[in-house]
Amino acid sequence: MAITVAVVAAGAATVILRPRSGLIDPAAIDPRAYFSEAEIRRAEDFRGVQRLIGVGSLLISGATLAVLALAGGGCQGGRCPPWMPSPPAPVLRLLERAGEKPVRGGALVAAGISVTLTVTGIPLSVWAHERAVDYGLSTQSLGPWFADLGKSAAIAAAIAAAGGAVGIALIRRFPANWWIPAAAVVTCFAVIALYLSPVLIDPLFNRFEPLPPGKLRSEVMRLADRAGVDVGEVYRVDASRRTTAINAYVGGLGHTKRVVLYDNLIEDYPERQVRSVVAHELGHVKNSDVPKGLLWVAIVALPGMLLVRRLTEAIGGRSGGPASLPALALSLGVVSFGLTCAGNTLSRPVEARADSYALELTGDPQAFIALERSLALRNLGDPDPPALFHTLFGTHPTTVERIGFGEAVRREGR
Repeated sequence: MAITVAVVAAGAATVILRPRSGLIDPAAIDPRAYFSEAEIRRAEDFRGVQRLIGVGSLLISGATLAVLALAGGGCQGGRCPPWMPSPPAPVLRLLERAGEKPVRGGALVAAGISVTLTVTGIPLSVWAHERAVDYGLSTQSLGPWFADLGKSAAIAAAIAAAGGAVGIALIRRFPANWWIPAAAVVTCFAVIALYLSPVLIDPLFNRFEPLPPGKLRSEVMRLADRAGVDVGEVYRVDASRRTTAINAYVGGLGHTKRVVLYDNLIEDYPERQVRSVVAHELGHVKNSDVPKGLLWVAIVALPGMLLVRRLTEAIGGRSGGPASLPALALSLGVVSFGLTCAGNTLSRPVEARADSYALELTGDPQAFIALERSLALRNLGDPDPPALFHTLFGTHPTTVERIGFGEAVRREGR
């Protein structure tokens, strides 16, 4: 029942928020008309292994959480199923001591789970990073990369600690219905994180500077004026200190709303192509895609947390103390994975609408096509990735589809 409710809610939220207008039917194209065999092979060689590493990381995280969940539930006191070795004694002692002060212990256990997941994922993360360096996509050596990893782990552990404490407090206060206030907490956290990340988290990793007065800023403001949108502030970020990849994005909420452009996009790309990127991001602002994303979260949070509760109990986390947190974390991971895949079904048409808006706003399909080809080459993107993988993990239309949008407009002479 809980699974059905969660699936129906995710499907309904996607149908309600899915764009119904402003989409262009992509023209059918042959990727080999835009990319050489060598370019396609290079992208496939890189992305194919990176995809396997990503799936491996998910499996390792899941297995780690499963071991911890069994330690917190069915394996306490060494009473493990015969097919599973008993968890290390320190793990069991930690769970027992944490139970003496449940809320504080919940924070400690949750932070420990977060750090454990980071540590177990390091080998595959290093492999993925080194491959990116070998292919010229990453410009960061291992030292600075590990420094960033440490900062990310510390932030994740702090957030997990807060979540663990709140989770245990809710379970103890509302033993049967804790999933209801937990859904409200999840939604509030999404809003707060979106609002604060641009001013608290992002500056820990990169330097952001308002785009200085000049031709580019004037062009951005002119496009925004034509689109009839308030972009907040436009920032330049020093992304080139880590990567050669090109990107731009809309972030923040309310007073922290902003359009962010990579410095290597500004410096390396022709003005017409930069204008296409900016127009795409203005499309997101025009259509309120960020607030609608939060609305999607709000719709699925309640049924999602109901499913989390049922899975947690099924795994064995019924104690209501810190020992139940590994089972809760595993359940959250499973449900989040499913809902993320469902959310990607909405994300792809939303991004397609932003592409369509960029083509309409700029009236320059040639620049758009050249941009999409260049982005695929620069970011080592697979122009036409495997269908199943794209269905599950793809947040944007494929490069082939995006070039098809531009070709459809060009052929129609719009």
